Amino acid sequence: MIETDVLVIGGSAGGILTALSAKKTYRDKKVTVVRMTEKVMVPCGIPYIFGTLKDTSKNVIADTMLTNAGIDIIIDEVVSIDRENKKVNAKKSGEISYKKLILATGSLPIVPTFIPGHDLENVLTIKKDEEYLKFVQQKINEAQDIVVIGGGFIGVEMAEQVQLLGKNVTIIEVADKLLWQAFDPEYSDMVEATLKDHGITVKTNTKVTKLVGDTKVKEAELDTGEKIKADVVILAMGVKPNTKLAEEAGIKLNERGAIVVDEYMRTNDPDIFAVGDCAEKKCFFTRKNVPILLASTAANEAKIAGVNVFQLRLVRENKGTISAFSTKIYNTAFAAAGLTERQAKAEGFDIVVGKFNTMDKHPGTLPNAKNVNIKLIFSRYSGVILGAQIAGGENVGEMINILSLAIQKGTTASELNTFQVATHPLLTSSPVSYPINSAALDAMSKI
Repeated sequence: MIETDVLVIGGSAGGILTALSAKKTYRDKKVTVVRMTEKVMVPCGIPYIFGTLKDTSKNVIADTMLTNAGIDIIIDEVVSIDRENKKVNAKKSGEISYKKLILATGSLPIVPTFIPGHDLENVLTIKKDEEYLKFVQQKINEAQDIVVIGGGFIGVEMAEQVQLLGKNVTIIEVADKLLWQAFDPEYSDMVEATLKDHGITVKTNTKVTKLVGDTKVKEAELDTGEKIKADVVILAMGVKPNTKLAEEAGIKLNERGAIVVDEYMRTNDPDIFAVGDCAEKKCFFTRKNVPILLASTAANEAKIAGVNVFQLRLVRENKGTISAFSTKIYNTAFAAAGLTERQAKAEGFDIVVGKFNTMDKHPGTLPNAKNVNIKLIFSRYSGVILGAQIAGGENVGEMINILSLAIQKGTTASELNTFQVATHPLLTSSPVSYPINSAALDAMSKI
């Protein structure tokens, strides 16, 4: 039997950071990671394998992060958990005993079994498995007409990357807007316009009713009656928690099938924690369960679980997910954090919105300067920030991180209007028109 103090099942972002946090906090403890794949893919980098990187080996998280810290890695599949005797059973390694167990089993792509033809050849999902991704890459390279079902981040990024290969791409979304869970309509419209400008066909408010073919898919039939030629169909309809192992062990799940955890990522078994896509997520503002499955959220949870796995050394509880997103579609970055205007109103918040447009360099005539469009949402009564959305150049990615922290700390419009910034003509907007300060001032004028 293999013995360890902390056993982590799962080797992606959540598993890696839990193991590292636990080892750095409890240096005398043996920490072991069990994962199913030889290599670990950078999860958010997977779409870029197909168009920008063109090679799965360029999208790998190095094992040296773990091995240099003294963490053991076992390539195997855990098939059962014996909670009473505190051990797991793995296919090749047999029994592994633990004192503390971390479940970081991730998620599985949603397959629409209700669509006839979903099981035809060349109807593909996106998984975090290198060999499977090589197979997908081969099929995409051989195809010319590609249909992407799903207008979330995976679908939009896959559509963009596949189009870069010169393919004919159609993206189909059942909702009325792309990226509707993260952005208000005006930002979704910008995303849609950007895709269309590059030749991608976008169909929203549209359902795929059937995938047609003999053995291989040939076309997608829509609820409008239209038929779209398809050499390959990419299913990007989201993911669901991978919790079969936990369920069979008697770990409590919520109504979405995610593992129920407390503020310290503990399950109903005090010696078992869960982090990442397999663990439930609660909204930062409402504490309602939300389907926000992000590597960045997993990383935050992992730091909480790893530090507190043996005892509550730090009061670093999980207060809920802020739902901070960012992406880049061709030359425009889009980012969001917190509640959208639509979500805030639906939850009953009395809100005020601040907006601002400027350039990300000053003067705006400098080479490569890009327009920045920002929207901030505040509670009218308290002035506390509830949400943010930005479109612009690459600095949008870090600007949203500032605003995510502001949301986490309950920052007000007045504080955001007066927070001090470092500016430089080549790096930022002008100090007299810095986007965050200026959008906050716009909101203050409406309170």
